[in-house]
Amino acid sequence: MDYVTPLGFHDVLPAEATRRESIQRKVQERFAACGYQPLETPTLEVMGVMQAGGHVPGTPFKFFDSQGDLLAMRPDVTLQIARMAAMRLGNQPGPFRFRYNHRVFREASSDLQASARELTQIGVECIGAEGVEADAEVVGLLAEALELAGVTDYRLALATVSVLNSLLEASGAPQWWQRMVLEAFHSSDFIQLNCLTSEDDLPQVMAEANIAAPPANAAAVCPPVYAQALREIPRIRGGRDAIQKVRNLVEPLGCAEGLDDFEATFDKLCGMGLGEKLLVDFSVMSSFDYYTGIVFEAYSPNLGTPLGSGGRYDKLIGSYGKDRPAAGCAFYLESVMQAADRTEDPAARPLRIAVPKGSLNEGAIKVLAQAGLDTTGLENPGRALIIHNPGVDYIIVRPTDAPAFVAHGAADCGICGRDSILEADPDVVQLVDLRFGGCRFIVAEPEGARSATESHYERLGSIRVATKYPRITRAHYAKSGTQVEVVKLHGNIELAPLTGMAERIVDITATGTTLRENNLVIVEDVIASTARFFANTCAFRTDPRIEKLAQTLKENVAKE
Repeated sequence: MDYVTPLGFHDVLPAEATRRESIQRKVQERFAACGYQPLETPTLEVMGVMQAGGHVPGTPFKFFDSQGDLLAMRPDVTLQIARMAAMRLGNQPGPFRFRYNHRVFREASSDLQASARELTQIGVECIGAEGVEADAEVVGLLAEALELAGVTDYRLALATVSVLNSLLEASGAPQWWQRMVLEAFHSSDFIQLNCLTSEDDLPQVMAEANIAAPPANAAAVCPPVYAQALREIPRIRGGRDAIQKVRNLVEPLGCAEGLDDFEATFDKLCGMGLGEKLLVDFSVMSSFDYYTGIVFEAYSPNLGTPLGSGGRYDKLIGSYGKDRPAAGCAFYLESVMQAADRTEDPAARPLRIAVPKGSLNEGAIKVLAQAGLDTTGLENPGRALIIHNPGVDYIIVRPTDAPAFVAHGAADCGICGRDSILEADPDVVQLVDLRFGGCRFIVAEPEGARSATESHYERLGSIRVATKYPRITRAHYAKSGTQVEVVKLHGNIELAPLTGMAERIVDITATGTTLRENNLVIVEDVIASTARFFANTCAFRTDPRIEKLAQTLKENVAKE
């Protein structure tokens, strides 16, 4: 028998433990010098308490105790401190400044995540203080902590969710549309955001979301001026000039709430010597649901995952009791240590692009060549897995693997079908719909089997569906509340209903020829899929070559 630690957990030996201890001591001493007091929260929380605060970060480990309560191992500390501040300190005037150094536990939320399931979260919470001074304080403390841990090459991406919330409220759009816009921001799917705010694409989005009664036009859902502002905001990036661009966009609509404080915070941070580290980037509004004002994330150009994050959450404590303004920040010790160990200059290395094999390969090579990149060797790579060209490395992968390479930072950006991204559910930024490789996901069953399938569902309360794409399949049937048993296959999906293994299939089709040849008929459409250009979240915000390439690809698509 092999005596191993559980997946995602590991022992810390003396050399690493000594280094961890040194970093933690330095950071905690700095936090203490700024007036932050230590506190500790329990490892376990009642799941309902966590959910009361809104969106629960990560995917927590859950189990029932002997009392029948559903408990969660803490996936994040901020929700716990909000609960404590409301329940234990509600009658005390404050403000309070707390610091912590806790282990958090998260189950992998995606098949792509072979990452640690136990992390060390170090942070501060400033409760009862509001305004520019408090916001700049917590951002500055995150920057100081990174440098104390040995990370000097980092960027702090800043935005304010006040503008987004104000635009949505002023738009008067229906709640289902506002929820979908927020989800597009949270998942960094700016292609979906384009579709939601496009008169041509909105009906397709509504059909995929199973929303009935399509409007006569997109303006009936959201006035065009608000739709345009929502579409443009996440693409505004830069320094102080970016704040002015946002102001020019939203001030005429009366939606500049929070911008004055945000600009003043930016100026104060510049006065603290952080100017070169700051990036105003309104795409980082893809954050936890509980933030109400400034939000920020820290990135290293040498690491594929964020180092830390924070923001203002003035309404979170009110979920548990009396409202108090609050702001905080946190970072993950393990990520910061990795970033400190990597000293490579990313600007000195080629841009790494994941290029798909198979049916999307020809179109991918074409759009990259049209964008001005050297694609020599890509058409006939032989057994080569990486093609090295001036300024760019092409990593040749299966389309289904491209999201994994990009999400983990093995590639900076890549191309694959929308279907591969949806099925993998990676943490990436979706930037451009390349409009080639079109196909659609459908539900199919044997011709004449409709009544038998419906009878089967009535008797048993579920149907069996065979597919290569279990995540997409479950999401589709969840919209209608239909219970399904998913049978995952890797090929010849059409055989499942022909042999009695399943009643239906969910698969990709371009022409429907294979379905017809096997006497299968389409009974539902699921989603449409085309090739997409997407990027690693950190690379996108630290490597300007990606934004430039995305803009060129977008312009070329618009010309066709």
